[in-house]
Amino acid sequence: MGMAYSKINRKLKSINNQKLSKFIREIRLKKAMEMLQRGEATVSEIAFRVGFGSSTYFDKCFHDYYGFAPGEVKKREISDPGHEENILIQNTAKRQQKKPMRRAIVFLLPWILFIFTFIAITILLIFYIQDRRQSKALANLEKSIAVLPFNNDSPNDSTTYFMDGVMEEILNNLQKIKDFRVLSRNSVEQFRNNTTKSTPEIAKKLGVNYIVEGEGQKYGNTFRLRVQLIAADNEKHLWAESYEQEIKESKDIFNIQSRIAQMIADELKATMTPEEKQLIEKTPTTSLTANDFFQRGRDEYWKYFLSDNQESLERAENLYRKALKYDTKFAQAYSGLATVYLAKYYWQTFLTRNFLDSVLILTNIALSYDDQLSEAYTIKGVYYNQMGNKEQAIEELDKALKYNPNDWMAYYSKGQVYSNYDNVKSIENLLKAKSLNHGSQLPGILRSIGSVYLQAGFLEKSKYYAEEALKLDKDSLEYYENLAYDELASGNFEKSIELYMRCAIDSSNTYNYWSLGIDYMFLDKHEEALKYFKEWLKRSKSLSDQYLFGMHRLGWAYWQKGNKREAEYYFNELIKYCDKVRKMGRVSVDPLRPAYDLAATYSILGDRKKAYENLKLWSGIPNCPRWWLTYLKNDPLFNKIKDEPEFQQIVKDVEAKYQADHERVRKWLEDRGIL
Repeated sequence: MGMAYSKINRKLKSINNQKLSKFIREIRLKKAMEMLQRGEATVSEIAFRVGFGSSTYFDKCFHDYYGFAPGEVKKREISDPGHEENILIQNTAKRQQKKPMRRAIVFLLPWILFIFTFIAITILLIFYIQDRRQSKALANLEKSIAVLPFNNDSPNDSTTYFMDGVMEEILNNLQKIKDFRVLSRNSVEQFRNNTTKSTPEIAKKLGVNYIVEGEGQKYGNTFRLRVQLIAADNEKHLWAESYEQEIKESKDIFNIQSRIAQMIADELKATMTPEEKQLIEKTPTTSLTANDFFQRGRDEYWKYFLSDNQESLERAENLYRKALKYDTKFAQAYSGLATVYLAKYYWQTFLTRNFLDSVLILTNIALSYDDQLSEAYTIKGVYYNQMGNKEQAIEELDKALKYNPNDWMAYYSKGQVYSNYDNVKSIENLLKAKSLNHGSQLPGILRSIGSVYLQAGFLEKSKYYAEEALKLDKDSLEYYENLAYDELASGNFEKSIELYMRCAIDSSNTYNYWSLGIDYMFLDKHEEALKYFKEWLKRSKSLSDQYLFGMHRLGWAYWQKGNKREAEYYFNELIKYCDKVRKMGRVSVDPLRPAYDLAATYSILGDRKKAYENLKLWSGIPNCPRWWLTYLKNDPLFNKIKDEPEFQQIVKDVEAKYQADHERVRKWLEDRGIL
């Protein structure tokens, strides 16, 4: 027709209010009716002849137009030429009868759709708000996790080490995510084979909001594993996954362990940096055999760590060595061996030139193969602290925490380092260690915190942590020993003696006898002091360890008895020991203790020059602990110089340091509302 489709469509609509497609379809249907009436062909053939591509669609259109199916044309015997029009008129009338209803539906449809849409949007909005609230609550809820020991479903207990290894690697991977607070393995060992406590009870005891449980078995070269994440408050299972994997190479194990940690992080909406993801996905070794020996070695070391079983320590050493035979670049095995040597050879090499050298060598080798191995940095930090290099120790421990922000041992070691010169930082790090370790070491951590509070002059805080430790380990002997020393450090010597006597003098703790000797010494009761100092010496394991720091006290007791020869022997032993410790740098426990002890010894011997040289060196301490101030003011070894202006000035200087530090800690406590 020489017109565009859109134009002819508009023209036709203006004439009979029809679209072009409908107009053509009606012509085709009328032609089909004629052909059906004449019986020219089957329904399908006629449908295609009049231009319908589908007989089904033709049936539908024909029925909509005429009111019956095309197959019924013959049955209705439509022979009157005008009958077709009558049918159309009837159908048109029917359609017109339906028009009011259709118009009503057409009118109401937008409102129905509006109401439906409004209700749907409202429901979705409610769900969205609830989801946002839940997400916000989840985000605000501390992401604290305890990974319980995995159950070994194998009938053979010899594969337990394997399941423990899988559990520990998953735990280690979670610890590398800074957004998490993940408790140490020794925190959860108490719940191995737990059959009595519920998940909420365990979580409450451990102080966490989420529990990870697992179970599995290893048979041949295949292992099965099921891991689940549980919300502690309502025991809701937030996530669970099952795995069955044939172990052909080491990455078959490591990939699953990495994937589990990342899926838990996703479930808890934790922020995970690219660096953390890279650490989690790292494969420590490509040797299955080396990894197997390493897991066995680590399992033995845990037995030693939890029970002080020396045979387990020996087995751990042998297994780590076997792991290194199969992979000479296995960093974790070198680090594990360094940990064994630290425990095994500490006192054996304390006064030798090669003290802990093997520990440093092994950790350096480990870090040469993996410079992101947190446990190696932790051991190096401990090493440098023992060597008296505090700055290097802190640097190494900070590196450890960079790669594992949940390393309780790194925080604990930092707390010990800072205890010599910054009580606030010491308490901060020890509290962090406390939050990550709820195992058998927790009472010791609590007592360490109390000890720092004591040296800062907060006796009540020290007693509080002693009581908290008592609640956990029920060790009343240790509790009274703590209280007794608190009183000694505060200058309450009679009260200290009373408390030490309540300890029933445990023969395994030689320090009780030493402290009783100090109490009587400061009360100028040299007979009683000599009695307990001699008992202390008799019960000491050897003269080659830390107990030698007390030799001059025993010398004083003999001096008061008039036994100058015996006294001078112990004075000389103390001088030789302190000189050796200084020369070899063995001042880790208390860097300036040799200076104080030498000053006291030279004072009673009448060598004022050396006494003041050492006393001035000692008084250079950054902050003076409460007990050092008590010692200085009451120590009878300084009686010969105690009234001299130079000595009194030293007392004033260190007391000023003590008061300044006491105020600093007090302000820190008040700022946090914990005083």
